[in-house]
This record gives sequence, structure tokens and C-alpha cells, in this order.
Amino acid sequence: MNGNIDRLAPQHSGSTAYINARIIDPTGDAEYLGAVLISDGKIADYGPNLFASGAPYGIQSVDCRGLYLAPGLVDTRVHTGEPGEEHKETLESAGAAAAVGGITSLVLLPDNEPPFDDASLIEFVARRARQIKLVNMYAYGALTVGLEGKELAEIGLLAESGAVAFTDADHAIGNAQVLRRALYYAKAFDALIVHLPQEPTLSGGHMTSGEMATRLGLSSSPPLAEVMLVERDIRLAEMTGGRLHLAKISTAEAVAAIAAAKARGLKITCDTAAPYFALNDLAVGDYRTFGKLVPPLRSEKDRQAVVEGLKAGIIDAIVSDHRPQDQDSKRVPFAQAEPGGIGLETLLPISLELVHNGHLTLPRLFKLLASTPARLFGLPGGKLAKGAPADLVVFDADYAWKVDRDELWSKTKNTPFDERPVQGRVMATIVGGRTIYQDESFLTPARAA
Repeated sequence: MNGNIDRLAPQHSGSTAYINARIIDPTGDAEYLGAVLISDGKIADYGPNLFASGAPYGIQSVDCRGLYLAPGLVDTRVHTGEPGEEHKETLESAGAAAAVGGITSLVLLPDNEPPFDDASLIEFVARRARQIKLVNMYAYGALTVGLEGKELAEIGLLAESGAVAFTDADHAIGNAQVLRRALYYAKAFDALIVHLPQEPTLSGGHMTSGEMATRLGLSSSPPLAEVMLVERDIRLAEMTGGRLHLAKISTAEAVAAIAAAKARGLKITCDTAAPYFALNDLAVGDYRTFGKLVPPLRSEKDRQAVVEGLKAGIIDAIVSDHRPQDQDSKRVPFAQAEPGGIGLETLLPISLELVHNGHLTLPRLFKLLASTPARLFGLPGGKLAKGAPADLVVFDADYAWKVDRDELWSKTKNTPFDERPVQGRVMATIVGGRTIYQDESFLTPARAA
């Protein structure tokens, strides 16, 4: 992508007005032409009538020329290779890719080498984020020691060190007693447990069971592996009263089970990742390893059910599930390839397909991408509110382009959306009042009014 990253951009100590913008307010479910005033890194004011006749003298202004301005995206499922596998992705390269994608806050998964089951690693992420000076970075704590699903990690100590939630990433906990204890224990800290519902003994295949897997001759996993653990986890959350968030929902039956649980008043939340509403198992094509993910891509029926779950409000959030893999991990036979795809730079344009196709409004979409994930994880961004951090994105919702893996800022290029035509491009990303990314076509500089 053509643009500039400026991680050392000074935070303007005065005030800056972003005028002539199409404001997206997800918490207010509103969209209008207006302005946002930033002062000392925070939102000082915003609204449809703010600076209708131009910013007052002495206030810097940026003319958005009718482009959209919204809270920056909050991506709560991101893997990087630092520490342990920096050749795949560093925190700095992930931060740059996030900035290009309009993401202002990341929550990093704990499945690194070593895993984040020690407080020093949570503190390491916070320290590196301060050094890098790009997007906000937070960390999960491991739910179990070594992500082995056996012994609970020190949830209390990890929470004190800044862990915002607890998960074993893509390692599902098959032992119901372990997850039950985790939900009970986490209640003492009001901690959120995030779990990937994939029954371990049924989910080891390379694809979803069905015609495509049969044609390619690949081992497969039944979609039932997801709903089996969804239903079990719902019962455990009901039993314990713990806070449970189910990750990467991808099947029709799982959507239906979560809808039923919510109808009963249970405090269950969930997310899905962009590939599960934008792609189906046909994207694997001729053994295309960039399409090998966890869980595997599903049938078209399941994809449509995920879209309906987003429309109905059953699914609470959308994540990128960014998981970089190098060429040695992907350019091998399909059965040997490591699963995962990058997604920081494509999260917004792929999600905008839900708007272009008439499924969601822009405020509803940004509720899924920004305000709800921030609320669930207790993060300060994701909203337009006086006094809130000035974490914002300016974007052109109709800008047409084609995803080209070679032009992406991520260190590795394993995107399942390579060569996909999309609409929507980030023009500027603002974190704490600093413009850390600006597209070359967004040429209007800050100027004195």
C-alpha cells in the first residue's frame, strides 16, 4: 500500500479539528456529516454542528473532504512472532501493518515461545509497545501452564501485570474440569476467559468434511467438532457464572446454539474472524495453503449462517485472527503446511463487504470492529466520547483495489485474500492524537485555521 508510517510523530499539545468528515458513531448508532476536536491526545468534542463554519482561529484543522471518520479498530485476536519467531512477525512490523489497516489497538495471543504464562512476558509486551510508539498493544495471559490444558496458569498474577483476558489461543481445552475451574477462579478477578471451541479429538483434520475435502483427498474434521464444545462451554459458564467469550465461530449449528443461550439470558459472547463470513472451503482450491486456517474454512451454508449471525447481533465482534507464517511453513504440501493467515491490513476492507452487500450499516459494523471488543476487554478506545483516547481512522469506503500480498506491510505474506478485489481503504490512522499512518492520496495537511 502507498503510504507513510510515522512512529515518531509528535503528539500535538494543542488542538486539532478534523472537519468535513462523515462521522461514524457506533455507540450512538449514528452517521452524520460533522467534525471531531482533539486536544492533548483525547477527544475534546465531536458532533454534526461542530465547526460548521470552519475551525476557530488558532486551531489546526484537517479537511477530511467527506471521507469517513470512525473510532479505530480494536482487534482482539492477533499473533506475532515476538518473542521466539521474529522471522515471521515482530511487534514493530505488526504495529505498522495494523496502522495501515486502521487498527489502533491489538490484543496479542499468548502462544509464543515462550508462551505468556509468566508475568514478565506481559510486561515485555507493554514495554515494547511503548518503545515502538505505534498502535496500542495489550496481551492475553495464558489460561493454562504451557498452553497444555492441564494446570491453570497464575491468572491473578497475570491480571495484575496487565493481561486483559485469558486464553490458550488455538489450543482447545478438552478437559471440562480444567475449564470449569478456570471459570470459577477467574470470577475472583472479573477476568474474561476466551476459548476456541473445537473438540480436540475430532478437529485434527486439514479441511472441513465435505465434497471439497473428498475431491482433494485430504483428511477432514466434521463441523460438529465446533458445536459440541460450544454447547459444553455454555453449560460450564451457566454452572459457574464465569465470563466466557467463544472465539472464531464458523458454523451454522454453533451460531444457533449461542443464539439459544443468549435467549435464555446467559452472558455468553463470541466473535468470528473475517475469513468465516467472506470465504468458504472452495477457497482452498488447488491445495492453496494460504487458505489453511484454524478452524478450517467451512461450507457456503455455514458462511451464510455466520453472516446472518452478524446481522442478528448473535455474534458480538469481528477479529482478524492474524497469524503470520513464513514461506517454509506454507510453501509445502497442504497436509504439511502450518495453518493461519495474516489479516491486519484486510480486516477493514473485507468487513466493509458486509456494508456494501447490504447486511450491516456502518455504525453497526464499527460496533463489531471497535466499540464492542473494547468494552468486552475493558480497553479505553473503540468509541467516540468526550475524554476518550483520540484513536481514530479516516477511510474511503468506496476506494476499489485488489489485495496484493507483495504490497502488504506484514513481514510475511500468507493472506487468504490474495488477489481479491475489495472496496475500502484507510487514508489515515490516529493513535492518541498522533497521525501514525497517512495514505499518499490523503494529501490535505494539518494547517492553522
